[in-house]
Amino acid sequence: MPCIMADWGLRGILSPLLPDPSTWRPRTEPTIAVLGSLALLFIWYCYRVGSGQATPSSHQQGVPTEERCPRRALRSDAVNQQLYRSLRDYAKRYSWSGMNRLHKGIRDQAHYQLGDRPAIQKPSTFYLPDLPSAPYFPRESQRHDVEILELSFPAILREFEGIAWDFAPGAPVPRGWTANANPGCHSYYLYRQGECMAHNCRSCPWTYRAVSALRTFVNANRFGNACFSVLQPGTVLPGTYGPTNTRVQCHLGLKVPPGCELVVGGEPQCWSEGCCLLVDDSFLHTTAHNGKREQKSMLCR
Repeated sequence: MPCIMADWGLRGILSPLLPDPSTWRPRTEPTIAVLGSLALLFIWYCYRVGSGQATPSSHQQGVPTEERCPRRALRSDAVNQQLYRSLRDYAKRYSWSGMNRLHKGIRDQAHYQLGDRPAIQKPSTFYLPDLPSAPYFPRESQRHDVEILELSFPAILREFEGIAWDFAPGAPVPRGWTANANPGCHSYYLYRQGECMAHNCRSCPWTYRAVSALRTFVNANRFGNACFSVLQPGTVLPGTYGPTNTRVQCHLGLKVPPGCELVVGGEPQCWSEGCCLLVDDSFLHTTAHNGKREQKSMLCR
């Protein structure tokens, strides 16, 4: 304080009230106390950020319309609370920066939701900011998991052939299979929105083991799915958006006849049998099978 006062030219006025500079010596105790207080405040702040309950945004989130979808029965705040709780626990596995990014996404979600406005990327449920963004990802980005699935291709194909069905029009859907909201598409789930389908997994043990060996598979999470998909000839799945940009779908082609095409973010791609295709389905995407009636497109994803 004496130096501050001196800078303002008041030393002569207030010198009788100030200690003699020749006898004043700096003390380390106040400095240590201040630093200790700042450290405690920082620790308290970190604790609050890490353990505080995320408050969901007030706007209505997208609710899936898929038949028998586990999230379909939930509405509004119930969806938000479960979703954010799962995301928060998932982000805790990584770092404080991951938690901060998650809280930013929750806080600003209304800003990212575009309503009915057209967009090339528009997740229907949750958008996490500051993530790499591309319709397709290179195989090298998930090399370990891609190699596991492609090495397991013969066993996965063999198990698929054991559960395959003709899916004749009007015929009842066999046990384990699910009809998509769009006619001509059926799925056989091993994991559905984080829930393990025990009967289906027992029917496909090698596929289940391959999925369990993946490092980046999102299980026990609402965004985690693993399934076989069959697309009938003449079927076109209209443009739609996936629920979130926090995941990447991996498609393993099993039986891919000519005329099958996937368009993500305006970029067309075709599947190859025995090869993986990495897709961010939060981009607008369409799927079409323009092959002959006796040909079916079959995928593991």
